[in-house]
Amino acid sequence: MAKDPVCGMEVDDKKAAGTSVYRDKTYYFCTQACKRAFEKDPEKYSDR
Repeated sequence: MAKDPVCGMEVDDKKAAGTSVYRDKTYYFCTQACKRAFEKDPEKYSDR
């Protein structure tokens, strides 16, 4: 399980609605909206 960096929800990495790689780390998202928010400002969310 992974934690969505935008909303904090637990996400099954095999069933994630989306993924994004930032600074060589893969982030998993519960919805495409969370993925878009992350990609708009990854610095805001990558330290969570």
